[in-house]
Amino acid sequence: MIVQNVPDREEELATFSHVESEVRSYARSFPVVFAMARGAQLFARDGTAYLDFLMGCSSLNYGHNPPELKSALADYIACDGITHGLDLYNEAKESFLREFHETILRPRQLDYVIQFPGPTGTNAVEAALKLARKITGRFNIIAFTNGFHGVSLGALSCTGNRYHRAAAGQLLGGVTRLPYDGYYGSAVDTADCLDRLVADPSSGVDAPAAVIVETVQGEGGLNVAGTAWLRKVAAIARKHGALLIVDDIQAGVGRTDAFFSFEAAGLRPDIVTMAKSISGYGLPMAIVLIDRKLDKWEPGEHNGTFRGNCHAFVTAHAALEHFWRTGSFAASVAKKGNLLKNRLDQIAQKYDPSRVSVKGRGMMQGIDLKSGELADQVTSTAFQKGLIVETAGPKDEVVKCLPPLVIGEDQLSQGLDILEEAIDIVIGNTANTAA
Repeated sequence: MIVQNVPDREEELATFSHVESEVRSYARSFPVVFAMARGAQLFARDGTAYLDFLMGCSSLNYGHNPPELKSALADYIACDGITHGLDLYNEAKESFLREFHETILRPRQLDYVIQFPGPTGTNAVEAALKLARKITGRFNIIAFTNGFHGVSLGALSCTGNRYHRAAAGQLLGGVTRLPYDGYYGSAVDTADCLDRLVADPSSGVDAPAAVIVETVQGEGGLNVAGTAWLRKVAAIARKHGALLIVDDIQAGVGRTDAFFSFEAAGLRPDIVTMAKSISGYGLPMAIVLIDRKLDKWEPGEHNGTFRGNCHAFVTAHAALEHFWRTGSFAASVAKKGNLLKNRLDQIAQKYDPSRVSVKGRGMMQGIDLKSGELADQVTSTAFQKGLIVETAGPKDEVVKCLPPLVIGEDQLSQGLDILEEAIDIVIGNTANTAA
């Protein structure tokens, strides 16, 4: 890898430093100017290649510039296809709707209608919360510790992270936060807490409009909800007249093997929110899946200027057509998820389990180093060696691997070699310092 000296790097980043807001975050961890991307790799302006285990925070599950999607989009643009369509009927949207219904919904016997909110995940969550409150006539939402649902005010109210919540500058209400599966350890079934609090008229917990949950908490630190717990939460919501909302924005679209992260638990959520990789190409797009019986919207009650991104419809259709019409892609992802887990387990077993452990599911796994400082040092060291990987968790203590689902086994191994070396260096240096 070519290491630039500090003055050259400062000069290269001068425009960003002078003109762009201080709110930027990922760029601070990976301070180079990227010029090109292909498959599992990003290329800096100086030609240095980096393996990408960040993948737009799971917005690029099929890798950078997947050729099947790129050609479909290029052909559509070359034919003067509609770019922006609000919610007008158009062929690009029609093709996506038909493909999603035939390839995803019908085989799973899911009778959902599809809403196109604004193009971001947080807007999908806002729409889901609004609809749940409209349907039930209730205001309270049950969310869980370490959940992350977005940073617009409604979604932020359901988000647990103190840092992001504080940026709102005002009180965030309408949400009761309860412990996620395993929050108090394996001996405590936190679903029982939910049931008791909602059933008790003196608990102070108002009857909920909805329960919103991630089956795997991405930003929260790769916490995985057990199948029994998820089923119990779904049953409790149903018993108390609340809707079940599954936030599948990061864990969906194959990231946890099946298309939906809740398939393994056999859930049938009332509402599902999706974004990130739903377009397949990193183009802004979000959808809300709504049980047909619950589609109580009046025209225009929730809208957005960019809810009709036709370019995203084109690439989303191409992704479904190419990757999901048969079960072979999901099978290959499951195989690579097992490889990822086995390799991470091998890395963790080198160390005291109280200091290093593996978390996550499928192609959404990582190493918990119990320390945000150590995790930051690991990601920085990995970047110097050619791997882009981020951190997650309440203290950023988890090194989170989100390689593309299409990555070859050789590149997956190469990236994990770098990660292992970085962990060895950081923990070795820490041990030497302590000694």
